[in-house]
Amino acid sequence: MSGGVDSSASAAFLLKAGYEVAGITMKLWESDDAGCHQNTVTDAKSVADKLGIPHYTVDFTKQFKENVIENFVESYLLGHTPNPCVNCNKHLKFGEMLKYAEQIGAEYIATGHYAKVEKAGDRFLLKRCEDRNKDQTYFLYTLTQQQLSKVIFPLCDITKDETRAVAKELGLLVADKKDSQEICFIPDDDYVRFITNIKGTQKKGDFILKDGTVVGQHQGIINYTIGQRKGLGIALNKPMYVTDIDASSNTVTLSDNEDLFGTTLYAKNMNYIAFDTPKEPFSCTGKIRYRMADFPCTVYPDKDKAKIVFDTPQRAITKGQSVVLYDGDTVIGGGIING
Repeated sequence: MSGGVDSSASAAFLLKAGYEVAGITMKLWESDDAGCHQNTVTDAKSVADKLGIPHYTVDFTKQFKENVIENFVESYLLGHTPNPCVNCNKHLKFGEMLKYAEQIGAEYIATGHYAKVEKAGDRFLLKRCEDRNKDQTYFLYTLTQQQLSKVIFPLCDITKDETRAVAKELGLLVADKKDSQEICFIPDDDYVRFITNIKGTQKKGDFILKDGTVVGQHQGIINYTIGQRKGLGIALNKPMYVTDIDASSNTVTLSDNEDLFGTTLYAKNMNYIAFDTPKEPFSCTGKIRYRMADFPCTVYPDKDKAKIVFDTPQRAITKGQSVVLYDGDTVIGGGIING
């Protein structure tokens, strides 16, 4: 329970369905804003009290630092753009929290994610909900068969407005609480400051064109992401976009918008849900970031790696982000883009 409306409503729905429910709030980071975590615990506990269920707070700060924050920082230092929610789901919410839940005698864990688990034969499938605007399967593709067998997502068949209406009906104080948009461990959304506080001021380097011509100086590669146009701090005779970030040479390449488009990417840490790791190429659809549609592609698997070729060019394929594969509403799997 994060103290938000989704997890709160999930607990209420489970109670209504006849489950015996307990709430768990994870302490994940030591914040400069000491009230940030405390507000989360206070809100979650007030909901648990209102629902009449036990509430537990568990300290996973060490595991979160090792599996999420360190990966986040190191990825940016490599010139990549990581998605910390993917790692948090993999290692914390459906890793450490599932272990803890089993220790206190729980048979399942539930979260407020908008997704669906279905069983087909002896296999558990992860599926998108009808409301694609709230679909969160992009962040859940790392789940294993064992984890999916222990997960319930109560909110899939209702809209966010309906979720809030249920919370209001129950008199939950979090019914109108805003959704969190920023990275949870960076409340002000200033990830550059966050990384600088840990690793110190980053070295400046060269802005270059694709032919290698130096056109200015950048302020450290952590300040830039693929596809970025604004905030470059450099004036050229036409709009230019970040098309490559090379940590080894400490350079940021600028080019035209059309140079951002490509059809081929390479992924690592592939996890397959719909079937075991394939040996032959297959066709499906894929998406390279959360807020976008999925497009037809062909996957060439190689153990835990894959080459993925899209039928149409994709804009700003970014190392560190995830590529997630679909067959209609069924999540096939996904991996981390590394080329």
